[in-house]
Amino acid sequence: MDYAALFAATPSPYLVLDPDLVIVEVNQAYLDATGRTREELIGQHIFAAFPDNPADPEADGVRNLNTSLQRVLALQLPDTMALQKYDIPVMRRPGVFEERWWSPINTPVLGPDGSVAWIIHRVEDVTAFVKSRAPRAQPPAKLLAEREALEAELYARARELQRLNEELRQAHTRERQVAVTLQEAMLQVPDLARHQNIAVRYLPATGSLNVCGDWYDVADLTDGRFSVAVGDVVGHGLEAAAVMGMLRSALSAAIRALERPAQALEVLGLYARSVEGALNTTAVKALVDPVSCLIIYSNAGHPPPVLVHAGGACELLDRATDPPLAVRPQHVPRPQATATYSPGDTLVLYTDGLIERRGEDLDVGLARLTDILGQHSRLDPEELAETLLARLGLAGGGRDDTALIIVRL
Repeated sequence: MDYAALFAATPSPYLVLDPDLVIVEVNQAYLDATGRTREELIGQHIFAAFPDNPADPEADGVRNLNTSLQRVLALQLPDTMALQKYDIPVMRRPGVFEERWWSPINTPVLGPDGSVAWIIHRVEDVTAFVKSRAPRAQPPAKLLAEREALEAELYARARELQRLNEELRQAHTRERQVAVTLQEAMLQVPDLARHQNIAVRYLPATGSLNVCGDWYDVADLTDGRFSVAVGDVVGHGLEAAAVMGMLRSALSAAIRALERPAQALEVLGLYARSVEGALNTTAVKALVDPVSCLIIYSNAGHPPPVLVHAGGACELLDRATDPPLAVRPQHVPRPQATATYSPGDTLVLYTDGLIERRGEDLDVGLARLTDILGQHSRLDPEELAETLLARLGLAGGGRDDTALIIVRL
């Protein structure tokens, strides 16, 4: 497909900005709507090409558009603006502006590094529609005054709604920044830096505040042994994240003191009874002993880890599964099992967001997971993590939260 020809022929006015808000491309519809040529726009800063009307004391087109564009750069999300009165200079008539009304949408295009490479600025010129609302015959002076007063009131209300909407967006941005900072602090794993053979991923559900109740952890123990864990608190948002932080810290401390996954989960289960919102939390803990090539694990209601052998065969570690935390009325010791591995094998722990799909049996998701892992068993952990998420359609997040640990043994 010839995308350049498609862009040029699109009937809606479009221009493309770089992150410095310099115009780098424009289609014919935009040139027609603004009465400009490509040579007059390409390479120009958008607000140099279209400044505010100095004769209009209430002109705020530059301020409103700049706010929207900066929001797109910061959040990497599309931004739809309210109806804008944004007069534009009349070419070859210095100081003369033409009254214009626009309906703009600004959309980011991300580069390979995930940052905003371009912004697509689409505007619909609604000037003719706005002006068509005026009566063709000259109305009586009283009726004209009433109409003008009503238009002024509607315009003032539209400006006030836009101001309030902007305040709400800023408040949401602050809340999101607080939430992300909280999540990053709670997912700090100091011991992970000593393991170049481990890859981790954390993907909150799309549409969330970027915080969730899923977690991962890596803890170094004695004699070269280490433990890995993932867990899943019911729910999303700040409340689930707060519960997650408490349970994750408790489990990390318990495994360091007890060094047996089953005992660590028993302690966590007792602690979960005193934490509001911890009911039905699932978790799986595995201890890796490189000397004996053993994996010792225990599972509290969580999807089973997968041991991927170097040749591609996959083994579900499902021989030590117990109910989720805090669901039993009385304390019962949790089961524990072992599995042997060979150097070069891969251990994969994950939360249910990786495999569960609405209306689909869990076994289907497990089969899909093991099939992908078997096909790509020779990739290093980082490459395997990226491939796995891409093949499962989760590279940009999914309906549910997802945590993932991949260990090359």
